[in-house]
Amino acid sequence: MSNNPDTYYLRSEVSNSDLTALKELLHPRMQFGNREEAFRFGNLVDAIITEPARVNYYRFTVDDTQYTDDEFRHAQEMYKALRAEARRDPFLDHVLRNAQTQRFMVNQSQKFEYCEFEFTLATRCKWDWWLDAPHFGGDLKTCAAATQKEFEDAIDTFDWDRSRAWYMDVVGSDRDFIYAISKKNCAVFKKHITRGDPIYRAGREKYSYLAFQYWCLNL
Repeated sequence: MSNNPDTYYLRSEVSNSDLTALKELLHPRMQFGNREEAFRFGNLVDAIITEPARVNYYRFTVDDTQYTDDEFRHAQEMYKALRAEARRDPFLDHVLRNAQTQRFMVNQSQKFEYCEFEFTLATRCKWDWWLDAPHFGGDLKTCAAATQKEFEDAIDTFDWDRSRAWYMDVVGSDRDFIYAISKKNCAVFKKHITRGDPIYRAGREKYSYLAFQYWCLNL
């Protein structure tokens, strides 16, 4: 099921972001770097690539959020790097040409199992890219990684494996992908994920634990 993305954050179903907030509540730890600033800049890059109608290039704004000329230039250089990569990567080229962007979906009775205990939750997710055929999507990231190895380490560190397994299971897709653009050198990194592979299994284990904790807290 898909709906107007403007209403996504008003909905009550459980999202991967809700699981992140719960994890930070249950297992607080020291945060390094300015997360709010990273999130803010990531929103700029996401908007330029997947929601250009929200971007005002004359005022350097996305909706009501003001950016600087330097931030816009940096974000546009990252977008150019992604477009250049698409000339070498037929799949990415297909995604940029044909994917629906910022499409969200819900599963009102998703089944979970944790330590052999079964339960259900109403869940939601919002895709950066979604392909109706063959029924799977993927995620766009901005990252501080400078190498493929650093990017792959970030998949575990920042729980991107959890988010991808969550998205796959909300809609029942068997494939997924991540494209990440480096804020350091504009390198483009990629990872394709298949149901049952190590990234999917690690992510499913992470989200199953947090989903169970969420279910317990909402009894």
